[in-house]
Amino acid sequence: MNESPPAPASPIVAVEPPPIAAPPLIPEPELVAAVLPATAAPTVVHHRAVLMLLAAAILWSSGGLLIKWIEWNPVAIAGMRSLIGAALIGVAFRRELRFAPSFELIGGALAYAGTVVLFVIANKMTTAANTVLLQYTAPVYVILFSPWFLGERASRRDWLILLVMMGGMVLFFLDKLTLTGYWGNIIALVDGFCFGWMTLFMRRQKDGSALSSLLLGNLLAGAVGLPFMFQSMPDLSGWIGLSLLGVLQLGLPYILFALALRHVRAVEGILIPMIEPVLNPVWVFLLLGETPGVWALVGGTIILGAVMFRAWR
Repeated sequence: MNESPPAPASPIVAVEPPPIAAPPLIPEPELVAAVLPATAAPTVVHHRAVLMLLAAAILWSSGGLLIKWIEWNPVAIAGMRSLIGAALIGVAFRRELRFAPSFELIGGALAYAGTVVLFVIANKMTTAANTVLLQYTAPVYVILFSPWFLGERASRRDWLILLVMMGGMVLFFLDKLTLTGYWGNIIALVDGFCFGWMTLFMRRQKDGSALSSLLLGNLLAGAVGLPFMFQSMPDLSGWIGLSLLGVLQLGLPYILFALALRHVRAVEGILIPMIEPVLNPVWVFLLLGETPGVWALVGGTIILGAVMFRAWR
């Protein structure tokens, strides 16, 4: 029986799948905006800047105890701590420092030197309470001159918070304020003027190098204190205190202050550190056991609440 030959196999034809339409391309800026919303990064940066301001205030507040630690001429102390602060800034930021002469560089350096030197002199000629209270008139100058000097207008809320803080300051120092020390009070007012303008100049250099102004200002303050350094010399304990004063109480906090002012308005930069006077008696209480009075507690609570409200709004 003959078998029929097998049918020829049909040729295999490759069938291509239908083309898949490619999704439309998203422009790169829109893609970045979708992954990282525009409001996310600035908020994080702002919060970090606020934390830097709070850290600066905490470090500044150690000055009272450290200065009492050192037995030396007050102007010499101010000059030496500035020279140590200048060394810290010079070593840490040597690649970023720029010294091309400019109005902002010179103005910031002079305002800074006036702030740190006049504060010590005022403390010598009037009470510490008067000095701190009058120094913190600085926010008034910042709020008044920011619209013209920086193009940053203060809100009614900023004025209200400042009034609340100043009221808290008066209550905080109520038991220690005095009308004595007329010239010391005048110098403290000038110190507040310098502090305010230092903040304005630091903020104006947000795209430049405010740290250069700090370094130059510390060198100027060191030059002012230099003649007083040779009257006597501190002991080993005093040099340890000076090192802590120059690094922790002056150099580092002013670095934080200058860097934070790149990302916050000048008004915020001057209002948030007003927590500093509240912290001074905290250190005294923790280390020396001195309990603050009732009015100091009330005023400190008002200042602390106002600073926290301003910091996170």
